[in-house]
Amino acid sequence: MKTILAAATACALGGAAFVAWPPKERAVQPPPHPMAADGMVWIPGGEFTMGSEGDEARPVERPAHRVRVDGFWMDATEVTNAQFRAFVEATGHVTTAERAPTREEIMEQVPPGTPPPSEDMLVAASLVFTPPEAPVPLHRYDLWWRWVPGADWRHPEGPGSDLEGRDDHPVVHVSYDDAAAYARWAGKRLPTEAEWEFAARGGLEGKRFTWGDDAVSDDAPRANIWQGTFPHANAERDGFPRTAPVRSFPENGYGLHDMAGNVWEWCSDFSRPDTYRTRRDDLTVNPRGPKTSLDPRDPHAPKRVLRGGSFLCHDSYCSAYRPSARRGQSLDTGMSHVGFRCVKDPSK
Repeated sequence: MKTILAAATACALGGAAFVAWPPKERAVQPPPHPMAADGMVWIPGGEFTMGSEGDEARPVERPAHRVRVDGFWMDATEVTNAQFRAFVEATGHVTTAERAPTREEIMEQVPPGTPPPSEDMLVAASLVFTPPEAPVPLHRYDLWWRWVPGADWRHPEGPGSDLEGRDDHPVVHVSYDDAAAYARWAGKRLPTEAEWEFAARGGLEGKRFTWGDDAVSDDAPRANIWQGTFPHANAERDGFPRTAPVRSFPENGYGLHDMAGNVWEWCSDFSRPDTYRTRRDDLTVNPRGPKTSLDPRDPHAPKRVLRGGSFLCHDSYCSAYRPSARRGQSLDTGMSHVGFRCVKDPSK
């Protein structure tokens, strides 16, 4: 949150050769692990090609490279509002979006010489998707994101909105810090992006999407993504203008829901555009990501990786519902299309 406000202060507000892996209709789980929590599924270890060399792939998704991950447990769905509420009630956790930033926190994340923010900007707030009334240039994401005081996980669209009827929707407006705190409370952790991509592929090697290579269909949607003309006209053929209840769409080959679309999901890796270029070996085993983050366009704000795309993704804009797509997000920033899910090691 503070990073986005810092960007606003700076007048810059706004703002992813194959070896065969046998496809499976459904992964076979081992006998239940004695410490496995309800709602988690077993993701078997194995090798896969991480990243993409396809026409849609962005530079941060290249080069495609071989990776091996060990087996782990993963939440079958994104963490829901009901689950996050249980955490808040048990711990008293106050999310980043519910806390007003200080002027000092803002100034740490902006270029030297940036004017300090005004007092009316130092309020608890978050970014809410607000569609424009007409077509706008797709590089002007400041035209569909609005800084809304009072927007947080309890009030996804800002004051006047609430969670009535949305207990089974994914929680949003959660920063990396909020997601990591929940994971610790639950005895879990956030996935590495290698684990996340391996799980998202569901045993399908080298496919464009979590379901295979079939093109996205508005008539038979497989994920909660944008339908219509982005960002001003959502046809809502899938029935969901924003988030959808978890399990609304078919599971992938490992029994996971919403690994494409619905909300972006936090991973534990720091974000750098050159991460994949540093992996020069024939096989990288259990990568944990770089030790520091780097975003040349925003060098003052540490970032972690987001995966999976959201209900705002459209092939005319980002097609980030592909399993190889990736982007960075400031650790202290939550938005109305950002959530998470957790993993657990088999030894825990």
